[in-house]
Amino acid sequence: MQRRSFIQKSTIATAGMVTAFHIPAAAQNRKLKIGLIGAGWYGMVITEAALKVGGVEVVAVCDIDTEHLKNSVDKLEKLQGSRPAEFKDYNDLLDVKGLEVVMIGSVPHWHALHFIAACKKGLDIYCEKPLAYDVHEGMAMVKASEKAGNIVQIGFQRRQSKAFAKAKELIASGKIGKVRQIGAQIHYSPGVGDYSVQEPPASLDWETWCGPAPKLDYRPSIGHKKWRLEKEYGNGHLVDWGIHHIDIIRKIMDLDMPTAFQSNGSLEILKDKITTPDTLNATLQFDGLPVIWQHRLWGTGDFSTQYNNGIFFYGEAGTLFASDNKLIVMPKGKNAQQEVFEIKTPEAQENHVANFLEAVKAQKSSMLDCKIQDAFKSTATVQLAMASYYTNSKVVWDANKLTVVDNPAASKLLERPYRKGYKRPKV
Repeated sequence: MQRRSFIQKSTIATAGMVTAFHIPAAAQNRKLKIGLIGAGWYGMVITEAALKVGGVEVVAVCDIDTEHLKNSVDKLEKLQGSRPAEFKDYNDLLDVKGLEVVMIGSVPHWHALHFIAACKKGLDIYCEKPLAYDVHEGMAMVKASEKAGNIVQIGFQRRQSKAFAKAKELIASGKIGKVRQIGAQIHYSPGVGDYSVQEPPASLDWETWCGPAPKLDYRPSIGHKKWRLEKEYGNGHLVDWGIHHIDIIRKIMDLDMPTAFQSNGSLEILKDKITTPDTLNATLQFDGLPVIWQHRLWGTGDFSTQYNNGIFFYGEAGTLFASDNKLIVMPKGKNAQQEVFEIKTPEAQENHVANFLEAVKAQKSSMLDCKIQDAFKSTATVQLAMASYYTNSKVVWDANKLTVVDNPAASKLLERPYRKGYKRPKV
């Protein structure tokens, strides 16, 4: 495998580029046959977005929770008028005759196996973020997609945000001068849920849900929707939520990957309830531009709560705060006045799925807003920041060799061993 193919900058299409390609009428009118793997909360969000966009039929659904499976199939039948086939084993879904597209909404530690199996079938794929659980899984997924030559979009839907697009425009115009530092944060107090060990719900195959990851004793706080703050399944708040901000920072500033990572934090307030830091500070050293992430999963967060979720671009001539629906510009100067831009994108998720479906119909990967190569960089960035936290060390990344430099403890975290009965994909 040519590892340098991973580090080539992806050509990211703007949202408006979709209309720049001629799509034959027959392709536009034909309904794409879609299968869904992982029919829980967000699996259904992206699938319902596809139905809202139109031009698709969900023909098969797979989930290892019988209640999820029945509820999702019942709902999809009402929405589209036909009932999808139901499967517990994703391999059976991938064998459905005529299947063209797979949407992956499973938990991250299953992404690599689901994704690579779909690539081997030659299917086009929409996969939720993060791309993978660990760095080497992500590399294997890129390799599989490049070999298959399929259309792949990863679920970084904030690339559709008009507010962030405006932020990029303002920065490029010199509105705040040269950007010297960036800060990003999402402070909030999560609802941890019941963390007492107990039997899993009768509908849930916990053994299969854990899959290649370590099998922990079941408790609701690490199961459906709550796994994000469990180290073995979601790998924490930066990897789950912060990854969106890291990805959009990379897009706005045209950044590749950091060369060095230094993270520190603690787990005190939520100790014995979660297994990832409830307080984290991470400095990501991009080429000449430090990006500083912080989160607190307790208290009130920022002194002004309007800044609890967003990105600060610190320029020589001013500061820009950017969030999903609002921009605030504070120019430099004693009597400077803030400028506030209210810019909403209520259908960012639908627009991201639409971008993918149009690319599939046209069979043009150049139309995609988030190719897998770019998603790998954003995902690996937060994974390496967490590796720095876990090892309490500075992590240096060699972008040419795609490896950690002179840090055996951090290098070991690039690849987590799979549980017995599961085989890791090769990089």
